Amino acid sequence: MGAGLDPAVALFHSLSDATRLAIVQRLAHGEARVADLVAELGMAQSTVSAHVACLRDCALVVGRPQGRQVFYSLARPELMDLLASAETLLAATGNAVALCPNYGTDAPTDTTADSAIQDSKESAR
Repeated sequence: MGAGLDPAVALFHSLSDATRLAIVQRLAHGEARVADLVAELGMAQSTVSAHVACLRDCALVVGRPQGRQVFYSLARPELMDLLASAETLLAATGNAVALCPNYGTDAPTDTTADSAIQDSKESAR
């Protein structure tokens, strides 16, 4: 695989976590502070902050400081187009993705498959 796929791999990896995806979906409806996200998602502030930082580092969300608070929003509206396309694809494929032995809903939570993919990428270089 060529290095040209690396940005796409990073994009999809940044969206592969359920919490980050929930944050993106929430921000599609308007900006929010970490405190708002904590209340809506029912998660610890440190967890939400870490996921928001990841999305910010990937340039998927931006922060707008206002006094001592930061209001986060989606950096690019195209992200919602991508998610809408993903929903269309999921509707067309039915349960195929959910049944995937590596990444489906019943897949093991360890990173053995991710490590194997990373090892094969490194050996191809």
